[in-house]
Amino acid sequence: MTRAQALRYARTRLEEAGFPSRQAEAEARQLLEHLTGEHGARFWRGAPLELEPGQQRRLEAALARRTAGEPLQLILGTAVFYGLELEVRPGVLVPRPETERLVELALAELPEDRPARVLDVGTGSGAIALALKRARPALEVYASEVSGGALELARANARRLGLEVTFLHAPLTAGLARLDLIVSNPPYLPEAYRDEAPPELAWEAAEALYAGADGLAVARPLLAEAAAALAGGGGLLLELDPTNVHALAREARQAGFTEVAVLPDLAQRPRFLRARR
Repeated sequence: MTRAQALRYARTRLEEAGFPSRQAEAEARQLLEHLTGEHGARFWRGAPLELEPGQQRRLEAALARRTAGEPLQLILGTAVFYGLELEVRPGVLVPRPETERLVELALAELPEDRPARVLDVGTGSGAIALALKRARPALEVYASEVSGGALELARANARRLGLEVTFLHAPLTAGLARLDLIVSNPPYLPEAYRDEAPPELAWEAAEALYAGADGLAVARPLLAEAAAALAGGGGLLLELDPTNVHALAREARQAGFTEVAVLPDLAQRPRFLRARR
């Protein structure tokens, strides 16, 4: 089987499993490029070449995993987030493209002309913290995480990318103070969503996804700690679910936060909470 034939075969397998044609085409190409180690024009120059037997076996295994619902990023072992290639592993939340909007909102909140102290709560693979540090090298970036495995992965990503972030094995605000910005993509799905969740979520750590009956079991105590951890005028940015973001916005106003706003994601769904101490 040549590379070109393998690409058509992989695309057909994915389409037969229910993937839309455009997605099947893109994912088939990503799988073949990953297996051959050649990308873009280099892959196509080798299109007539035969796949090695080991490559064919790995392709079959990868297709079996993908058609069973495993996220493509876990099969590839990497995910691209805000221009950074991050290692990803089972048990650690795969960074989502929609969370890139949270990074954009955070950068808009931060001063460009002076250093600032930022905390990423529940950093997972380190995606948000590392994206902020890459975009603004002068930032003093901290990242908290309760999962030892996730923290190990985040530190490995930071080392490979050459980015200096202070990682803390601790919950929520980790006892920090005088922060200019707290940003977080905490677990925010209500428990009831488990019954209707897409199959891919079964491969993710449940504790990184679900947060009690209303999905606010993590965000609510984070809101309470943020009041003490932020410097005067400091900001809080959270990614939440459209079903609960307005509820936490009301609680933020009741707790004395100002400039409380609910902001939409790219699909115009209410997704992000912004508030200031």
